[in-house]
Amino acid sequence: MPLSPDDAARYIDTALAWQGAGSAVPFAIVRDGRVIGSTRFWNIERWGWPAGHPRHGRVAPDACEIGYTWLTHSALRTAVNTEAKQLMLTHAFESWQVLRVCFHTDVRNERSRAALERIGGKFEGILRSHRMAADFIARDSARFSIIASEWPDVKQRLLRLLNERT
Repeated sequence: MPLSPDDAARYIDTALAWQGAGSAVPFAIVRDGRVIGSTRFWNIERWGWPAGHPRHGRVAPDACEIGYTWLTHSALRTAVNTEAKQLMLTHAFESWQVLRVCFHTDVRNERSRAALERIGGKFEGILRSHRMAADFIARDSARFSIIASEWPDVKQRLLRLLNERT
């Protein structure tokens, strides 16, 4: 989460550079005209399907990750993140028709791990010393995924969670 205006500018510049390279689609999360967070599709993969395969020549991704998500303190423990995930997963599975969506979270982040399991993400394992953590250590990442065949159940779970919050 950017902590200063300079951090925010660098964060946005990186997100837009990745978008320009075709490897990410960033979003600002806005409530009442104020930015309260950010998230993005990233690590967008287009697989090399052979000629004659039904997926050959697709422009849409075959797989992606959702991450780089942060929320202001006031948006934590609200329906904001659940709604963002529901919108993004719907786009990924129904518009792009991806085969899988992955998520990584710091192995120490029990709240995020529980949230990913609550929406139907399947735990795939721990990636050791996977990337730099917010506290500038080599963090271990818990990896979760949702695959296309699981999407209908995950979608119903997300909609039920959102209906319970309203």
